[in-house]
Amino acid sequence: MRRVLEILGNSLNLTWQEFRSHKIRTLLSLTGVAFGIFCIISVLATVDSLEFQVQKDIKALGTNTIYIDKWVYGGGPDYPWWRYVKRPAPSYEEMLLLKQKVPAAANIAMNISTNAYVGYGEDVVTGVNYYGITDEFINIQPVDIELGRYLQPADYDYSADVVVMGYTVAETLFGKAEKAPGKTVVLKSGKRALVVGLIKKQGKSFVGGWEYDNSVLMPLGFMKEMVREKTSNPIIMVQGRESVPMAQLRDELTGAMRSIRKLKPTQEDDFALNDIDAFSSFADEIFGGINKGGWFIAILSLVVGMFGVANIMFVTVRERTPQIGLKKAIGAKRSVILTEFLLESAFLCIMGGLLGLIVVFALTLASTAIFGFTVFIAPKILILAISLCIIVGVLAGIIPASIAARMDPVVAIRSK
Repeated sequence: MRRVLEILGNSLNLTWQEFRSHKIRTLLSLTGVAFGIFCIISVLATVDSLEFQVQKDIKALGTNTIYIDKWVYGGGPDYPWWRYVKRPAPSYEEMLLLKQKVPAAANIAMNISTNAYVGYGEDVVTGVNYYGITDEFINIQPVDIELGRYLQPADYDYSADVVVMGYTVAETLFGKAEKAPGKTVVLKSGKRALVVGLIKKQGKSFVGGWEYDNSVLMPLGFMKEMVREKTSNPIIMVQGRESVPMAQLRDELTGAMRSIRKLKPTQEDDFALNDIDAFSSFADEIFGGINKGGWFIAILSLVVGMFGVANIMFVTVRERTPQIGLKKAIGAKRSVILTEFLLESAFLCIMGGLLGLIVVFALTLASTAIFGFTVFIAPKILILAISLCIIVGVLAGIIPASIAARMDPVVAIRSK
């Protein structure tokens, strides 16, 4: 063990002496390694952070949940909208029937939405998302309340003129969001409503989602006094029981909807069942592709960096040839010489990796401050980066180290 520590210490000391003696040459040679590690860490960290946020936003749409709509979500550029535009929209009556016909469902709710203004005194906020919801919506879509309360069963039963307000809307309208509960605001068509609760600040969503910060939630019955249900993007949300597979839930919903709409066996479905969990799998595939692209760039950079480190090691072996001969003359074994140079090469690559890591860390702080998007570097990424530095260092130094280990001591001493 003592011998191993001596070799490690000697290699680290030689690496530091090499860096001090030839700072510019070493830094230039390590640029490739630093850039490669920079690419790996930055790509993996950014993709991990984005994927975490996107998956979080997708889960916020409801886990184990299917959205019944006239439209198929995520259709892409070739989306045949003309096939769906004439389909009947989901209705409140259909939601009530589904509760009777789908035993696999744990919660069934309905939402209608529009975009309008919210006013208070002489101040008006435009472009606010209105959501008219039913009582089981909260079970599918958890809403955190900062102040006040959420909608209560009596609010739904009597279509009460009350709203729960998003943080950004309240902040814009009242200066301080905390002032919102208890205020009476003016909504679409001049309807007045009491703000009973303030939604906790959510932050920006990467997949759109509900964007609660810029919204007001109200009982479905109250919202229907301001808009027509059929023209307000009605959606039925169905959350399956924990023990029920999504395939079974989909089958039951398909059968129930066809029965409710009295479709003949030869007729195609005139509704769409959008599986939210499927979006999560789709996101995994996209980020997997991005990761592969990042790895390709990083590997190219590391190969370039490996040649740079190999060049340093060849020069180092040539400069230290007399020392190598002297070490071998006093009894140093080939394995010791080989190990010392391989460790030195690995240490050089680790230095390059640290340079890349410093740059990435600085960029993560900048992105958080400028864009408000937190990029985190997971411990597994750091371990991977260090492991790659060691592997690249060993590969870069294997030939120079082998040449040094095989030198004839007499020839090496006389080479000066």
